[in-house]
Amino acid sequence: MKSSVGVKDSDILGICYGIAAYTLWGLLPLYWKLLEAVPAVEILAHRILWSFVFMGLIIIASGSGKIFAAVLSDRKKLLLMFLCGFIISANWFTYIYAVNSGFVIEASMGYYINPLVVVLLGVTVLKERLTRWQFIALILAFMGVLIITVQYGRVPWIALVLAITFALYGLIKKIAVVDPETGLLLETAAVTPLALLFIVNLEAGGAGALGTMPLLIGGILAGAGVVTATPLLLFARGIEKTTFSMMGFLQYIAPTLTLFLGVFVFREFFSPAHFISFCFIWVALIIFTLSRIGVLKEPAVYKPEKQEASDRI
Repeated sequence: MKSSVGVKDSDILGICYGIAAYTLWGLLPLYWKLLEAVPAVEILAHRILWSFVFMGLIIIASGSGKIFAAVLSDRKKLLLMFLCGFIISANWFTYIYAVNSGFVIEASMGYYINPLVVVLLGVTVLKERLTRWQFIALILAFMGVLIITVQYGRVPWIALVLAITFALYGLIKKIAVVDPETGLLLETAAVTPLALLFIVNLEAGGAGALGTMPLLIGGILAGAGVVTATPLLLFARGIEKTTFSMMGFLQYIAPTLTLFLGVFVFREFFSPAHFISFCFIWVALIIFTLSRIGVLKEPAVYKPEKQEASDRI
């Protein structure tokens, strides 16, 4: 799949969708902070269940039943959507485990590493190409992530799992041509039976949040479906309309907003190493974005697919 250095209207729209999605993801800690009293695994189960319910209502309200039925008849697309469901659930579980086990820094690292994995997949699998400026941006971003990794002092397996699972999720969404609403409904449908079984067992044993906590907590748990599905829908729209590499670099918005929340709202310690890494990553993002909109123009230096002579810059 080819991508040009210039920017198209659809590319701009895709970038806007991406910015909106990653902004919501970056602010999500404010929502999860309301559910501190609920075990993380139970929150995960409710996220899956209520996302499925929310998407089902959207499909019904929008009259997209025919589109949904068409995807059901396509075994390849159905398999890819179910695979997406398990991959994104693994991502959610790993993140919740990291937060509950005291590995928040490593989890943050994962979302900084993720764009590098996304760009790598975009170049090698989707045959997207990088210009010289974009390659420089990638190197700067790698250096920023490397600083965090060295500071951490060990192999960050949680970070790697988070980065790889979300990158693979995005890649499958890019390959599988399925409208976002139908896709997300199928993804959550794949894991909803497990989530529902878990919730029913908890409630039957008298340990579930719905039966033991205030009604407000139940409402917030149900709302998790909306706050989970909305950025995923925006992400899916964005991945349809812009390049995989561009969506990868927009990913930096989410961990940066989360970083601001940690420093200025939750008053967490922000080390000099984090500040240096932050600077590298944002310089990389600025360079990459300027190259995408044509302000910085350079001949393509890495082009995986063979081009005709007339197609060369």
